[in-house]
Amino acid sequence: MTTEPSLRIQTLGDLKVFASGRELPIPPSRKTRSLLGYLVLSGAPQRRERLCELFWDVPDDPRGALRWSLSKLRGVLGQGDEAPCIVADRERVAIDMGRVEIDIHAIAHQLNDEDAGADALEAAWKACRETLLQDCDLPNQDEFGAWLVRERMEVVRLRTRIARRLATDETIPGEEAIGWADAWLEDAPFERDAAICAVTTRLKAGRIEAADATRAALTERYTGANLQPPAWPSEPAVTDLSPREQPMSDEEADRSLRIRQRVRFVQAGDGASLAWATVGAEGKPPLVKAANWLSHLELDWEAPIWSPLFRDLARHRRLIRYDERGCGLSDWDVAEISFETFVSDLEAVVDAAGLERFPLLGISQGASVSIEYAARHPERVSHLILFGGYAAGWRHLATPAEMREREAIMVLTEAGWGRDDPAYRHLFSQSFMPSATAEELTWFDEFQRRTTSAKNAVRFLEAFSRIDVRDRLAELRVPTLVIHSRGDQRIPLGVGRELAANIPDAEFIGLESSNHLLLGREPASEAFLAAVRGFLAG
Repeated sequence: MTTEPSLRIQTLGDLKVFASGRELPIPPSRKTRSLLGYLVLSGAPQRRERLCELFWDVPDDPRGALRWSLSKLRGVLGQGDEAPCIVADRERVAIDMGRVEIDIHAIAHQLNDEDAGADALEAAWKACRETLLQDCDLPNQDEFGAWLVRERMEVVRLRTRIARRLATDETIPGEEAIGWADAWLEDAPFERDAAICAVTTRLKAGRIEAADATRAALTERYTGANLQPPAWPSEPAVTDLSPREQPMSDEEADRSLRIRQRVRFVQAGDGASLAWATVGAEGKPPLVKAANWLSHLELDWEAPIWSPLFRDLARHRRLIRYDERGCGLSDWDVAEISFETFVSDLEAVVDAAGLERFPLLGISQGASVSIEYAARHPERVSHLILFGGYAAGWRHLATPAEMREREAIMVLTEAGWGRDDPAYRHLFSQSFMPSATAEELTWFDEFQRRTTSAKNAVRFLEAFSRIDVRDRLAELRVPTLVIHSRGDQRIPLGVGRELAANIPDAEFIGLESSNHLLLGREPASEAFLAAVRGFLAG
């Protein structure tokens, strides 16, 4: 028997709870309101210990503070009912999701309903213009803040999908379609389909001059960011966006890959939850990418920097990648971040994917992780590809002066990571990608801030500094390709050459680039992809 929802919870705008159309008073405590929002949107039982860490890192008795907040919420959500909305035991707390209706979930279901009308979708889009949990910001709770940022980004993506559907709906009148195309483009300023649609809708409405002006403005936007502009439509008949009537373009293929990305979770040996994803056809041969400095399975696909590399790899292979513990969609609150956990997390993801034998790609410190994995499991790695890699962290090689400089950077990182001023994160961005444009550096600065906490960023840097797989190189018996940018300012070319020289029969390729992380638009990226394809085909 299905239980009808007894409460309606509004998460868009200020958090509100309604019963039978009547708004219920929520406790004024910001932490209590934030706790309710977190439980509602997470939709799964949460450990009491985890909730204490998220919301009460200052009081002497965080469990007592949690009990107080739960008691107040029970008064709002109806603890006296036969089946209370808050379900809790000594270890975990949850909301009975069968008893509540949540506005953002209802909107997502509506978007997936093919019969949803334009009026309903327009109302949903307007609702998504509100800030999620607007009254629940907690300035001193970094991990809750990072979670809230991720959830708010999901609302933007949902709003973008609604605008896209309305902009491409053939039943929408021309001027309205133009408005929806512009709304889509506002939230996705570099999405090629949005740009094409902004021009297409104007052409279909007979506004030729407006289409020309829009095309020119968007071309300038793309070229200003050193990106290739889309292939602009010239006639309405050529620009029908319906995939049922035209062959799939490269842009549509990219979008299809992004849609088909499947994100799943696996539990590491110490209980940490790891997010991993596959993208590409199941029948294609696999390629596993080891995690490296900060990733986010979803944000990576929107990156104006390296997403072209990922998409190209996924066109030819079933690409498997994951977020390292401590960042992205994986657990941020973990007891250990170390080289050993890097390797064991890779082992857990590969086992979860059910792979017996596969090529392994390691970038930057992911190369060291890949080397250790291949040494431990030579029977499982068919090919080893190392880009921008190194065998030993700086604590094993640096001079005393270099150590002081590196340690100073770690102090600056912890102090400035979460600030709006990106000066501290710029220390990394510019050394990773010295030839990046200002727009690309700005994107990478913000990406890093959203991907992990200041505390974890420093823990990563410390773990990287202690890497040492030098004694493993001679043990490798796996076909190995070492690729390195000739002008890499973060890991010098000589480090890559030495890596290749110490791995039996390794092949070495130098790229004409100064970037430690390749930019998808630079010629070296195509050279990298060609080298990988040729190596795996051999």
